[in-house]
Amino acid sequence: MPMKKVSPPQPPSGQSSGASKAKAVKPGGSHQKSPRKNIALPSAAPEKPSRPHVTAGRKTRAAKKKSPGKKKGADNKPRLSRRLLLSSFVLEIAALIAIGLMATVAALGYAAMRFSGLSLATNLLPFAAVILAVIVACALSLALWFFVRRWLVRLHPFCAAGLALALAVACGFVASQPDFFPIYEQFRTMVGGREEVARRQLAHQVYAAYRRIAPRDAEDMLAREKLYDQEIAAAARVYQIDQDLLSGLAAVESSFLPRSSADGGDGLFQITSVPKAIAEAIDRQLTALPPSPPDAGQRRNALLGAATLAHYIGIMNGDVFLGLLAYNIGPKNGGLHSIMEQYGARDFVAIQPYLQYFPRDYPVKVFAWALLFRIARITGGPLLYQDGTNAARIQAIGIPGLGQR
Repeated sequence: MPMKKVSPPQPPSGQSSGASKAKAVKPGGSHQKSPRKNIALPSAAPEKPSRPHVTAGRKTRAAKKKSPGKKKGADNKPRLSRRLLLSSFVLEIAALIAIGLMATVAALGYAAMRFSGLSLATNLLPFAAVILAVIVACALSLALWFFVRRWLVRLHPFCAAGLALALAVACGFVASQPDFFPIYEQFRTMVGGREEVARRQLAHQVYAAYRRIAPRDAEDMLAREKLYDQEIAAAARVYQIDQDLLSGLAAVESSFLPRSSADGGDGLFQITSVPKAIAEAIDRQLTALPPSPPDAGQRRNALLGAATLAHYIGIMNGDVFLGLLAYNIGPKNGGLHSIMEQYGARDFVAIQPYLQYFPRDYPVKVFAWALLFRIARITGGPLLYQDGTNAARIQAIGIPGLGQR
């Protein structure tokens, strides 16, 4: 009898056959895997096919953006070296310091000239107020400079240094004018104290002696001095003495007319006695040099004069005024050094009353002639002290060797 085919039971409505199969249990208690192994899980978004030419283009543009050579603005300007910028900054600082020093000297010198005196209300307190004003003005000026400097550096890195240097040059030009000299003299007197007061007294004696030089005598002395200019200049360089001062010494000793005197003096500098060690050293120097074309004897005499003067200046602790006086007195009776020790004198002002038998005006004459030679070298000829502004101009030139330490 044919068997009737029985169809498998259908799952309830709403449940798929795959779900029922997934819940089927194998014999032995283990779960049976789903027969559909390759079921794809849903993805977030399908991948697009890559476009290599677009990616390469984007990378090229990104590399161009990162390139340091393509920046705008300051990158196109040439970069300055650090050493050059540091040099500019140092120059700026040096110029500002010079300006501050010159302004301080001018303010204090003018205050000393304007408020000189002993009254507390009208002299001392106003001078102290000027000092306070100088300090405040310097602080405000620095603050203003740093404010302006930012704007200058934006224009160019060297603008600040250039402006500071220009201001320093302008201040130097003002300080070189004759009208500034009295202000500087007042400042020097205020700081120098007693020593500067003594120097100024001697300087006025030198200016008076210069005024007494007749114009014809000045012209003749300048003409004779040119004959021995090379010998004197060489001796001055060897012993580090001012050339005009050495010429002034020769003018007083021989008037540039070399001769032998009755007291034993000889040549341009009328030397009577020279320390043996100095004479031997000079002879050794001359043997190594070619002979002087006009007169080898005057070269030796100039070296002896310069060496002797340098010797006496050294004994007088660098005081040129006392060194000239010791040169004139010579080594007799121990020389000027023993005289000063005897009376306890330390400077020329203190020793003057005790020099009754010595020419106290000898150094003044030497300085007066030295001043003439200095003026002639600078201006081309002598100047009359009493004409126009020549007095201030001559004082600004300065006396060679006076006040030297």
